[in-house]
Amino acid sequence: MLELHKHIGPQTDVPAGDINVGAREIGYLYGQYKKINNQFGGSLTGKGLDFGGSEVRTEATGFGVIYFLLQVLKQHNDELKGKRVVISGAGNVATFAAKKAIELDAKVVSLSNSRGLLNVQHGLTDEDINWIITHKSDFDNVLETFAAKRHGEWLSEQTPWHLCCDIAIPAATQNELDKADADMLIKNGCGIVIEGANMPCTADAVKVISQNDCIYVPGKASNAGGVAVSGFEMSQNASFEKKPFDELDLQLHKVMQHIHQQCVEYGQQENGQIHYQHGANCAGFMRLANAMLAQGV
Repeated sequence: MLELHKHIGPQTDVPAGDINVGAREIGYLYGQYKKINNQFGGSLTGKGLDFGGSEVRTEATGFGVIYFLLQVLKQHNDELKGKRVVISGAGNVATFAAKKAIELDAKVVSLSNSRGLLNVQHGLTDEDINWIITHKSDFDNVLETFAAKRHGEWLSEQTPWHLCCDIAIPAATQNELDKADADMLIKNGCGIVIEGANMPCTADAVKVISQNDCIYVPGKASNAGGVAVSGFEMSQNASFEKKPFDELDLQLHKVMQHIHQQCVEYGQQENGQIHYQHGANCAGFMRLANAMLAQGV
């Protein structure tokens, strides 16, 4: 932060947390930023609620993925209720995506980490997810411990992509789902792959998914919930107000609806299908291009 503080600020660039950078690390960084600059502001997001953080920030990316998924299903005259969902990862995105999916009556059958896979064939419950979130710092491997203490099966060194499912949500890390995994998902009848991480599907995996009767939603669209609520946090910091959870959750839902509408607008194909990757790319490009032209760049 001694060096970074020169390059960030509420109107310049605003860092946030990610893998292995949570509330504790953001808190330390923000404390040093304030010590150096002697001012309060939205220079980092993901702060603790006691010093400028926002409600829904922890849940934002996971909830956002599910809100986008609801729009995809609605676009295809379908619903989430009863769908069998596999999720990779066990961090904030994965656990809160699982929590929201379960709340909406989906059957979430997996979480995973770098050591292996928790498989719960009859589906995780909201109580299960709360237990995992609450105890993740108490055990060396909370998913393996969950299987031993509660229920489910721990499969060492495995990923969830061989499990039968309707929807797959890679929500762990980049390049975690490769061509062989995509082939297995297609073989087992997966209808939607929606990303909950930054580029978790390899290029070859995306090609396999897109060439088969399976909807692929890139993270640049579905994974935008965290950035959206970071924006809400900055807004609250600037106005010195604190908005309630339900209000921010509703705002997040509307943002994901809007992003989906843009993907549909730019991704509509002649056969009536939506190419979400093309739609997201074009929507992002047009926003940038229009801004550049308007500013005479």
